[in-house]
Amino acid sequence: MAHYPVMFTFQDVVSGNGFLSGVTMAGRALMCKESDGKWWVYGVHPGGMAHFGESAMEAFSNFRTSYRTVLFDIAEEASNFDAFKTEVDRFYNEVGECEEARWEEALEALRSGKVIPEEPFSKLPRHKPESRPCKVQVERLDQIASNRFSSKDNVSDTFELPLAA
Repeated sequence: MAHYPVMFTFQDVVSGNGFLSGVTMAGRALMCKESDGKWWVYGVHPGGMAHFGESAMEAFSNFRTSYRTVLFDIAEEASNFDAFKTEVDRFYNEVGECEEARWEEALEALRSGKVIPEEPFSKLPRHKPESRPCKVQVERLDQIASNRFSSKDNVSDTFELPLAA
């Protein structure tokens, strides 16, 4: 079975206890079809998350929903913005070392041509992982002057494969 190293970006607005925040995350995950016939998405950045679906896209959608639920749970438990930011940073920086090693192996297989992407992966945009570092940004939105908000700040969810060398 092929393992696909994927990169993604999510942007969410999250309401908390007395604050409104914006969370933008650029992360990585490993996608594969397991012996149970289901597609699984294993989080690398952030680690500790996994979700499945009947198709690759359903699994990714379920992973996305699960990620958003984690943010909402963190916001509900955080007493203030600083506590929220600290916990989101901690969550994001939990890296599954095993999954990270599997992601790197899958990247090498893709780059060497051992894995030829099939649909839907063959249709995904491709970028060099080196140009798409993993990161999380947590901003407090309710204390920013309203004229700073712009539609240019919107970030669409992305889902892409690393560029093969």
